[in-house]
Amino acid sequence: MTPAPLIRIEKIDLFYSSFPFRDNSLKGFVLKTLTRKNMKTVSDIHALKHLTFTINQGERVALLGHNGAGKTTLLKAIAGLYPTSNGVMEIQGEIRSLFDISLGFEPESTGRENILYRGLLLGQSPRQMRDMESEIVAFADIGEFIDYPVKTYSAGMQVRLAFAISTAIPGDILLLDEVIGAGDASFMVKAQTRITELIAQANIMVLASHDFASVQRLCNRVIVLDHGSLMFDGDVEEGIRICQRLQGINTTIIGTKEQNDLPGE
Repeated sequence: MTPAPLIRIEKIDLFYSSFPFRDNSLKGFVLKTLTRKNMKTVSDIHALKHLTFTINQGERVALLGHNGAGKTTLLKAIAGLYPTSNGVMEIQGEIRSLFDISLGFEPESTGRENILYRGLLLGQSPRQMRDMESEIVAFADIGEFIDYPVKTYSAGMQVRLAFAISTAIPGDILLLDEVIGAGDASFMVKAQTRITELIAQANIMVLASHDFASVQRLCNRVIVLDHGSLMFDGDVEEGIRICQRLQGINTTIIGTKEQNDLPGE
């Protein structure tokens, strides 16, 4: 019997190495020696700090927090893109992540060839991708350009094709970095419908977002991060209020609806 989809995280830490940002060149060493100045040491960045939580089947979880709070880092750690420094991360189920969807195209190859390449990277077989190809081509709706090299595509066409490929392959665990808008206005209607279908089909959904309205509409649980630390895990409305307080957003309660006093609104 296949175990139920699960994300279990226990006491994980994740550091970004500072090595790429250090001046380790000969020029830097000579300058430091001649001027006799203590150059500022760049420390490793502690991006996720001792996080512990479990996400079970049926949960729709929003990750909230300011820019740099660790939301996208956590998503990418769950997806297996970033290694954690310590702790335990247990993932049960097939992950489908929808962030950086346009990365990984082979510009010299055609759109049709890239459908196969991207599918193989996502763990599909050539036969599975051939079976899905016509549906992907129809959804992307880029016409004869599907047989042209991707380097000839506009940015919008690349996004349409990448979105069509990435969302054609279902998964047990859906990871989203914001609710995706893709391409022009007419395509966005299809894109939003497809995202809604994927969320409904997924056993677990984790969404990193700044859009409180989307969180209220799509999620049944909120995790609030602040500088890599877990500040709250629980009810959606309470999580939003805590996130707003951390971000310095004033709120007032009018009747049963909370109105956000945001600049420009």
